[in-house]
Amino acid sequence: MGHWALITPLSPPVLQFQSPVSSPQSQNMPTTTWNRHHILSLADFTTTEYDTVLQTAASFQEVLSRRTKKVPTLQGQVVANLFFESSTRTRSSFELAAKRLSADTLNFAAATSSMTKGETILDTAKTYLAMGTDIMVVRHREAGVPNAIAAEMDRLGVRVSVLNAGDGQHEHPSQALLDLFTICTLIDPASPRLELLKGKKIAIVGDILHSRVARSNIWSLIASGAEVHLAAPPTLLPKLFAEYISEELGVRSQELSSHFPTPPLFLHWQLEPALQDADFVMTLRLQKERMTAHLLPSLREYHQLFGITRTELQLCKPNVKVLHPGPVNRGVEISSELMDDPEFSLIQSQVTSGIAVRMALLYLLGSGKA
Repeated sequence: MGHWALITPLSPPVLQFQSPVSSPQSQNMPTTTWNRHHILSLADFTTTEYDTVLQTAASFQEVLSRRTKKVPTLQGQVVANLFFESSTRTRSSFELAAKRLSADTLNFAAATSSMTKGETILDTAKTYLAMGTDIMVVRHREAGVPNAIAAEMDRLGVRVSVLNAGDGQHEHPSQALLDLFTICTLIDPASPRLELLKGKKIAIVGDILHSRVARSNIWSLIASGAEVHLAAPPTLLPKLFAEYISEELGVRSQELSSHFPTPPLFLHWQLEPALQDADFVMTLRLQKERMTAHLLPSLREYHQLFGITRTELQLCKPNVKVLHPGPVNRGVEISSELMDDPEFSLIQSQVTSGIAVRMALLYLLGSGKA
């Protein structure tokens, strides 16, 4: 076991605008200034940005509890879901979030698109731009594709925002933000905020090497001041991972470091020390489709050594909660019994939180285009 202190890069210059609150249905929406034109990574998110997302999502969570769940916030705008990779939860969640905001939606499917005839990714994006798209939600199996589309939109000088819905082994910002929202609303439903996790011990267990969710969660949890413990077999959590993380994070912004000291990140190649007195446990799916080598002896052995059951949770705090981004390999990363146990599992809450959080992200990006 070892630990590394992590730091975050300064935020780059970004477009600034004031988020409007115009409709009676959204009169409880917090008025705030959002300075980010694209959401591609959480590595440079500030404390203020995290809290803005959490508070805005809390307002939309309240909207979703009403009989009428739709608000006209993004009426007249077009959200294009460009999913070059298969997805159920993320795609459906973004589509429903856009419709709840009264936006028009366009859904792209690579298998039935002109890409099968040789069209490039950027040409596809420009086709949707020509249709009047305001926000592009992009998912791709290769890292960097959302960034490339965002760079092309900026080069063209258009006011189109790009939201990364998961790219390769890079990041999955909206998943980490909904995980953060799920945890923070559990602690304080009325006022979810980043500082609630300061000093909490959070264990992330599973296929960390291939997980874009893990990378985004590391950035958000480090920013909160939580103590983050990673646990996996050495083949799924190599020592070089810590060096990679340190390089990615760069230099912590003054705003972040003034609120929270740089916390440690712990790496474990055994499960027990990661779970000891943990407040929350995040399990990750074994991503066999991204494994280029035989990294595990068997799924049975993995479950015996790193699977989460009620027995393993006895090492944690009595009120520990378990999360999983889905889809779940039942009986591998987590037992079916534990997954369906509302006393410990937050998995269904994560799915529900995802709609409010993605509404918040689309709202924050789209309100400046009104």
